[in-house]
Amino acid sequence: MASAEDDLIARYFRPVATHAGALGLIDDAAILAASGEDVVITTDAVIEGVHFLPDDPPETVARKALRVNLSDLAAKGAKPAGFVLTLALRGVSEAWLAPFTAALAEDAKAFGCPLLGGDTVSTPGPLMISVTIFGKLPAGTMVRRSTARPGDIVAVTGTIGDAALGLACLKGHAPLDNVEARDELIARYQVPQPRNALAEAVRTHASAAMDVSDGLAGDLAKLCAASNVSATVETSDLPFSDTARQILSLGAIGPETLIAGGDDYEILCTVPQGRWASFMDSAERAGVAVTAIGRITNGPSAPVFLDAAGAPMHLKRLSYSHF
Repeated sequence: MASAEDDLIARYFRPVATHAGALGLIDDAAILAASGEDVVITTDAVIEGVHFLPDDPPETVARKALRVNLSDLAAKGAKPAGFVLTLALRGVSEAWLAPFTAALAEDAKAFGCPLLGGDTVSTPGPLMISVTIFGKLPAGTMVRRSTARPGDIVAVTGTIGDAALGLACLKGHAPLDNVEARDELIARYQVPQPRNALAEAVRTHASAAMDVSDGLAGDLAKLCAASNVSATVETSDLPFSDTARQILSLGAIGPETLIAGGDDYEILCTVPQGRWASFMDSAERAGVAVTAIGRITNGPSAPVFLDAAGAPMHLKRLSYSHF
């Protein structure tokens, strides 16, 4: 099922993106050939009031702005090479910019992704940070979202739903008294953990991949639509954290919030059965937890999420939508 954002891109921008490396604007990245390697390019913006809250610390805003882009590179199997930054500010504040740039520098060094340039502008509107990031990989090896095949195992890294619960905590909507657990959920929302350590394994073993940014259910639907397939997912197999399971047990928040909430920035991938053991060995060496959650099936049709009784769940929404 296409989102309003997907429809907008298909109607207005796909006809403009005629270069082969744009890949029809179906993936989260583009490709340019460069001396035996491909340069992978992706861009994402974060906006105050949409992707972060007005009172979020500048350090977490900086880290999120860079890391959501690093997550796209990881899902494509690419190694970071550098980034450019556009910063739209209401005004210049040393008290805000100093910690913002310090955190940005720390992450740039930690992920081997230096700042290459950019632009700063003033705006009367909300704060906006746009990052365009460049990655490298061997020519012809980028992992698309359009190449999943029936029988492939559907897998996801880390845990799903913690970021959505973190946002709920910040808004006072999550019933959680444990301060330490609450802070951990908020950290998952404010500072994603991109799985760049798994990029090589994804490139080597996965048949298709993308990162989970808008919500697992919706992003799996996008992958299935691009690949002309469907999927069946066992909800009981989804990797929820202990805190998430505790909140679910209280009944105030249901599993739909976790699988459609977004901001996870985990890798969703499909792996042929014959490569699964090798993929899991690589994931273990990389220190990244991976969980098999279902199978790719014949399509095209929307993926099916089965509840604990094996009945299809009727999801009111699949993911966060910008439009």
